[in-house]
Amino acid sequence: MSELTERHTLSLKVDNEPGVLARVIGLFSGRGYNIESLTVAEIDKELRLSRITIVTTGTAMIIEQIKNQLDRLVPVHAVRDLTLEGSVIEREMILIKVVGEGENRTQALQLADIFRARVVDATHNSFVFEMTGSPDKLTAFVKLMQPLGLTDLSRTGIVAISRGANGF
Repeated sequence: MSELTERHTLSLKVDNEPGVLARVIGLFSGRGYNIESLTVAEIDKELRLSRITIVTTGTAMIIEQIKNQLDRLVPVHAVRDLTLEGSVIEREMILIKVVGEGENRTQALQLADIFRARVVDATHNSFVFEMTGSPDKLTAFVKLMQPLGLTDLSRTGIVAISRGANGF
């Protein structure tokens, strides 16, 4: 019997210096671990710290191995498994291009309004929508836009933070 694969959101506090991201990614690629989403941003300019948010999948044992190996990397100050911490806010942004005319164009605008997507570009036969929300909400929006002329999309990757008073 095989173990279940789980999706986990990991948050790392790391030094903001050249090569840190390459070392973190190297750990994943060198051991054959998959990264579903990756975002990086500076969180403290004075202390030169960044947050890396990684969404990965694996069995419970694999996730533990990933966390332990990340924790041993020198430029990594802290590793948090936000999935295990309970209440987490996850957001992602998407840009989506829909090309169409007539009824498809009208339906695309109506769906965008329902999903609270913003029109950031419009031509006579296309729209580019911008939307921020949970990954599931964005995926639902994409699925509904596919038959209406979806031709291109770009997703930022997940950013996440725990709820409540706990800081990093």
